[in-house]
Amino acid sequence: MTLKVYLSGEIHTDWREQIVEGAKGLDVSFDSPVTDHAASDDCGVAILGSEENKYWHDHKGAMVNAIRTRKGIADADVVVVRFGEKYRQWNAAFDAGYAAALGKSLIVLQLPEHDHALKEVDAAALAVAREPGQVVEILRYVLTGALPG
Repeated sequence: MTLKVYLSGEIHTDWREQIVEGAKGLDVSFDSPVTDHAASDDCGVAILGSEENKYWHDHKGAMVNAIRTRKGIADADVVVVRFGEKYRQWNAAFDAGYAAALGKSLIVLQLPEHDHALKEVDAAALAVAREPGQVVEILRYVLTGALPG
């Protein structure tokens, strides 16, 4: 069995790298949104032309980024959505909802202090992990049937 995993959400820490590194040797491939924050914010105006109004600046970027996000989620077997502590990731919540609507297997990666705020997102998930290593162990178990340790 091969799994395609889409890693969505927070872009300010190395959680993606931890999962990719931990999953070496497993039959899994990873995809994600553009994680260069400046490029992600400015792609719309860089490609389609400048905007004086910040709303339209952000709107153009969101639309261009959505092309990659929709494709990545649609093609994924498993979608991992990370909610970090630095910013509120409204886009991550949207990605989780989109994945759930498509019937994708959803793993949420969040801190315990977000449990109440994310209770509806968590209810749609098949697992709620606290650390990237737990996501790796879920993938290992799904692919091999092996438990940790």
